[in-house]
Amino acid sequence: MNFSARPQIARWFIIISSLVIVSLILWNVSLFFNQLKEAERSKMEVYGAAFKAFEATGDVPLNLTDENAKVLNNVLQGLQLKIITENTTIPLLNYNLEEEIYTPTNIPNGEKMSQEDLAKKAEEFALVNEPIQIVSDGVGYGILYYGNSPVIGQLKYFPIALLVIVALFIALIYFYYLTSKASAQNMLWAGMAKETAHQIGTPLSSLVGWTEILRSENIEAEYIDEMKKDIDRLEVITDRFSKIGSKPVLEKLDIITETKNTYDYLSKRSSKLIDFELDIPQGELPVMLNKQLFGWTLENMVKNAIDAMKGKGQLKVSVTRDTRYAKIHITDSGKGISKSKYNAIFEPGYTTKKRGWGLGLSLAKRIIEEYHEGNVKVLQSELDKGTTMEIALKLV
Repeated sequence: MNFSARPQIARWFIIISSLVIVSLILWNVSLFFNQLKEAERSKMEVYGAAFKAFEATGDVPLNLTDENAKVLNNVLQGLQLKIITENTTIPLLNYNLEEEIYTPTNIPNGEKMSQEDLAKKAEEFALVNEPIQIVSDGVGYGILYYGNSPVIGQLKYFPIALLVIVALFIALIYFYYLTSKASAQNMLWAGMAKETAHQIGTPLSSLVGWTEILRSENIEAEYIDEMKKDIDRLEVITDRFSKIGSKPVLEKLDIITETKNTYDYLSKRSSKLIDFELDIPQGELPVMLNKQLFGWTLENMVKNAIDAMKGKGQLKVSVTRDTRYAKIHITDSGKGISKSKYNAIFEPGYTTKKRGWGLGLSLAKRIIEEYHEGNVKVLQSELDKGTTMEIALKLV
């Protein structure tokens, strides 16, 4: 059996089991609800019969003396009155056919309501429960309209509350699944990055040794200096990869200087068809920064802009500030981004290129937002005209 599939099977088992349990609970609640309504209707029918008997004047029972009949009649009327007065929960309206008036019971402020309002209330009750006709020997005494007791009123919301709880439970499982999956992916990428840094380190050390040998062989210094620059660059890249997965050390640095250093490196090593422009203010803008990771972020965003222009166009890097943030803007004259993709471009794996893993912007966003407590976003974009990306970092 595939062990990686077991957690997924367990998740589906929990979800399906939860749905089955909830379905059984809802089914039982439905049965209980119907039984309760039937019990209340039976209670109202008994109420109607008692009310009819209480109001009607019956014949004296046969074979009973007047005194015994009177005692029996008093007992029956007492029992009937007890049945009538014991209803303290079910709201009802008794409509007297002869007098054409409604008598309310268990209806808040019912005594203060007009007959017109009580008639509307009776119509509402009729939609909830079928009215009960109070009839004796074919003669109608009245009509009994009744609503649901507070217990039934509360019970009808129970299935909704239960469904909400189950939905939240399933959402919690799904959220846990996403976070656990993301955590596993993060660990994988961090492990690959550290392994890459380790693998690069060995030949890099050898290259440093070879440059020293070449110096001793009186090779032209300019060539060796250029090699040394590339070796230094590889050391920076190795350092960046080694920092993935661990909390980087931040130090107070001038964002203008760090932006200019990265800009100078990229502008000298990019296509001559790219018209670079740098706009920075005078003075300093201090922020808490890890210079290696910031340089990596800016490189990724500039290279992404160059790809959007297909290697030809205008690219401007500018630095501004407001009361709380230093802001770096990268503006290109590329193909632009539709508004629906503003967030999607930062998702791991998203790319419009035939080659590439779609990790550049995702990595940039994580470095700035998780490690530097800043923000990265698409500031503005227009299709076929260009895009401006923004990095915002807190001033110190």
